[in-house]
Amino acid sequence: MNLQTKAEPLDSRSLEHPALPPVQTIFLAAGITAAILLSIATFTIADANLLIQLWIGLLLGYTLFHARFGFTSAFRRLMSVGNGEGLRAHMLMLAVASTLFAPILAYGASFYGHDPTGFVSPVGTSLLVGAFIFGIGMQLGGGCASGTLYSVGGGRSSMFITLFGFIAGSVIGAAHFDFWMNETPTLPAISLATDTGLGYGGAWLLQLMIFAGIIFLTYYIQRKKNPPKMALVPSAQGMKRIFRGSWPLLIAGVVLAVLNAVTLLVRGQPWGITSAFALWGSKAAQFIGIDVASWGYWSGERAQELNQSAFLDSTSVMNFGIMAGAFIAAAAGGVFVLKKIPPKVMIASLIGGIMMGYGARLAFGCNIGAYFSGVASFSLHGWVWAVMALAGTYFALYLRPLFGLSVPKPTDSSC
Repeated sequence: MNLQTKAEPLDSRSLEHPALPPVQTIFLAAGITAAILLSIATFTIADANLLIQLWIGLLLGYTLFHARFGFTSAFRRLMSVGNGEGLRAHMLMLAVASTLFAPILAYGASFYGHDPTGFVSPVGTSLLVGAFIFGIGMQLGGGCASGTLYSVGGGRSSMFITLFGFIAGSVIGAAHFDFWMNETPTLPAISLATDTGLGYGGAWLLQLMIFAGIIFLTYYIQRKKNPPKMALVPSAQGMKRIFRGSWPLLIAGVVLAVLNAVTLLVRGQPWGITSAFALWGSKAAQFIGIDVASWGYWSGERAQELNQSAFLDSTSVMNFGIMAGAFIAAAAGGVFVLKKIPPKVMIASLIGGIMMGYGARLAFGCNIGAYFSGVASFSLHGWVWAVMALAGTYFALYLRPLFGLSVPKPTDSSC
């Protein structure tokens, strides 16, 4: 594949992480203050359970930023030059999460008396279309759902536009939700554990074999293509690296898996992100007079969410925590800097955000709710989501240069 890009060639890079600038003390103090205020608001409006979920979000944001743990970049590196480092980190993360999820779901373990349920969703037209659209959108928008949140918290200017588009697209997806659910072909939700006779033990073994196979395949591709290595990001050294990054991807993958399992134990459901975007956008639409309550998406159990505080919505609370945690991590690393956004990047960010928001509603989630938590919940839809998002990523490699966005090349010194 001969993709042209307007990106400037990368300079040759040292094998050592570049040094971090000094701690941004004022920003760090502001981030800690924001975390304290969010904690007070959450505990006052909601309860201790949601306060714990806020703190889990803080840890998720801190981890995501320090490792620059990407789903978008991992897919792009694999599909463009065959670099599988990021995808191998995904497989380790999913293996640890599956190992932790299996007994929780099998025995109904919970910290607060919930009956824990995984994210197991239907496999149909909406999933195929939504995941494909999401795959394109995350490559144009510059980040996935988790990437958007931690990049906003980390001060990446274009991601504020992506987040706005994400929220807008989520509202449009909610408005069209009934059509995709009721007017297009679909299969029921399929659990590899409970709908196949394998049980959680058998499904766990099956998924471990799949993870191992994918890891082997990425090494095979890498030997064939000899892609450039991932670029090293600035980092502190020694024990300071714990607090000022950067964290190795594999360690971050394990931490994220453990935090997702703790989320399942605390709230009775795994980690998700994008349902909150639909809520925020629909609340705004309702405020300006749009009758969102009449949409099928907001019927049933979701109806009350429109008329209550976002601090009573666990996904919103965790999202607040992720952004605050990433902001604290960026300030601790001295790298929170807002920059001017080129016009083409602004357009790509908006289009990409809208596509991700719309795609996530159709596909029952994003890279977190559908892919990470879905696969960890032994849902077939999580695997289908991954395949279709990879297909969307490949298609988007031809679109990125139109907006001045780079595509990794085999001749790059790093990717």
